[in-house]
Amino acid sequence: MLDRYYTVKHEGQDEITIQKSRFIGYVKRVETEAAAQEFIHAIKKKHHDATHNCSAYLIGEHDQIQKANDDGEPSGTAGVPILEVLKKQKLKDTAVVVTRYFGGIKLGAGGLIRAYGSTTSQAIKTTGVVKRQRMQGFTVTADYGLSGKIEHALRQSEYILQAIDYTDQVTYHVYVEVGFESEFKAFIVELSNAQAEINETDTTYIEIDV
Repeated sequence: MLDRYYTVKHEGQDEITIQKSRFIGYVKRVETEAAAQEFIHAIKKKHHDATHNCSAYLIGEHDQIQKANDDGEPSGTAGVPILEVLKKQKLKDTAVVVTRYFGGIKLGAGGLIRAYGSTTSQAIKTTGVVKRQRMQGFTVTADYGLSGKIEHALRQSEYILQAIDYTDQVTYHVYVEVGFESEFKAFIVELSNAQAEINETDTTYIEIDV
């Protein structure tokens, strides 16, 4: 399991016009090849009257699944440029479809490569990218006398304070980047003069906007 990786937020789109041809880029996070194919099929159905619906996707921790489809454009001028943008931006679990409505002016191989690449980049920029960081959850429980000090220190730190429970004591739910658990425990021990109780909870991915 990767400690961190980049992917698109969820789903989005954008479009650009080049030499009267309309290029519409669709982006979606997908975690299986079946999901990628379903997404591509849905866009093709939506734009069944388009000249081309070119696509590419990159799936898996180590990019095990990579596919590119030119959908009738000259070989290597559409699907591969889309895929190369995903690789260059180091995105994982991402599928892209670029729909083209031909405007009557031929772009040539170089022009097509630039057009499909630019549309992909623009659609990704509009959709947004997140870093998925694997984090270890902790609960920190302390008396009310320490609550202000602990809360202030956590909010000023690089740790993620997700929630606070107020019962007979105060419990902070915190996420810490995997690999920095020992540093976090030492931080709390020093902060509370060893008066806080520290417990590990779940390990999960937290998404951070890039």
